[in-house]
Amino acid sequence: MLEWLRTPAAIVFVFGIVIFVHELGHFIAAKLMGVYAPRFSIGFGPALLSHKWGETEYILAALPLGGYVRMASREDESMAFLEGGSEKPAPGEEAGANGAPAILAQPLPRYYDPNGMAPFGPKPVPENRWLESKSLIARLFIMLAGVTMNFVLGFLIIAGIFITAGEVVYQTREIGDVAMFSSTDSTFQGLAAGDTILSVDGHAVETWNDISERIVADGGASLVITTNRGTTTIPVQDSGVHSRVVIAGGVLRPNLPAVVGQVVSGKPGERSGLKVDDSVTAVNGVPVRGWFGLVRQIESSPGRALTLSVRRGGNALDVKVTPDSTPDVNPITQRDTVLGKIGVAIKDLGARHPIPFGDAIKSAWLTTWGNAGLIVQTLHRLLTGHQSVKGLAGPVGVGVQAGQAAQQGWQSLLSLLALLSINLAVVNLVPIPILDGGQILIMVAEAIKGRALAARTRVLLFYGGFSAIVLLFSIVTFNDLSSLVRRIFHH
Repeated sequence: MLEWLRTPAAIVFVFGIVIFVHELGHFIAAKLMGVYAPRFSIGFGPALLSHKWGETEYILAALPLGGYVRMASREDESMAFLEGGSEKPAPGEEAGANGAPAILAQPLPRYYDPNGMAPFGPKPVPENRWLESKSLIARLFIMLAGVTMNFVLGFLIIAGIFITAGEVVYQTREIGDVAMFSSTDSTFQGLAAGDTILSVDGHAVETWNDISERIVADGGASLVITTNRGTTTIPVQDSGVHSRVVIAGGVLRPNLPAVVGQVVSGKPGERSGLKVDDSVTAVNGVPVRGWFGLVRQIESSPGRALTLSVRRGGNALDVKVTPDSTPDVNPITQRDTVLGKIGVAIKDLGARHPIPFGDAIKSAWLTTWGNAGLIVQTLHRLLTGHQSVKGLAGPVGVGVQAGQAAQQGWQSLLSLLALLSINLAVVNLVPIPILDGGQILIMVAEAIKGRALAARTRVLLFYGGFSAIVLLFSIVTFNDLSSLVRRIFHH
């Protein structure tokens, strides 16, 4: 693939698949429940290809960013126009003008025309084919099918990665770094680079994989880590830097060799002459403690010239590099910060072991629900004011991530696809009327009341939800564009 096509292709791939799979779930469920679904489109905009199979028109549209399914719903007035759906009466005919029967006291029927003969003989949509005619359970099944498909997609991708790639085991118990963003947190001050972890919550550990699994596995209110220097007790919270998932995946980092595994084209690392398999031993003459010690030095030096001591083969040499200044958000203070980046990635030197099928499925299940839990925690923190919207990424930000993942290879791109699919599933369950969660809430409310909500109430709820989504979309897009602008001016 041409380099300049990689990012847009990755964006189409990621967004297109997660939205298409979501709509496919709704479509299949609607068909199973007997709801009339006259159109299923892959993509948006003008149709490039279309084929009518049975009563449904299948379309491949010009803009392949997702898709949509159209179902017979009494709320969808456009059914009349898009499907040849109703014979529109002339003005006044509803009241009996032009010899037409007066029908003011009854609802107008909708029509559909499976043979494209609407001008000559439209047929009314049977009452049992409308979405509203179905039982509450059937309608909930249709609404939940989209998010279910997204969860399934995420799970299958993660399981496939575990099965095909296996597990990398890091034969170390030594801490390489305690993440910079937690350095001012006193609860982590009992842990430091160079410490060897002996046990977690009373369980002895042999590898870094054991350490991560033990941190996440125990659900206690405190995390007890014993090292060669003593024991540290960390209060555990459901979210944030004190959550077990974040401690395992973001705060404590293993001591891994500082060997370059990838050099990104056009970044300072490439321009300075760094190459794959280079081993970095010191920064400005100060020895580094493994890869994450190197990362800390680089991140804390945006825009400042550094001299890296490198071993290449049997030779020692110095490489001069100036890290790019990359805007970021501190996950604790939620304040803007700037980190140094040179565009290199670590070489995977862990021992790769195949995972038995059953263990891979179990790990994929735990990873899927773990990611979903993190998204729920983030939403909760946003709603309670414990997290700023500055850290949120929108379509532009996800597009940038997709391009970066595409450069790193298929596994990275598929991992992003899985995470985005799970993200879409969770967000769609938020009870905002325009989302699936909001539709489900309305259905349940109507079932409890025993009657449909008034049309005015539905309109107000819809526009309220729509306004909330537009506001959030505007905020995250502003975040994305601001980040891009800062990157350009800091470059």
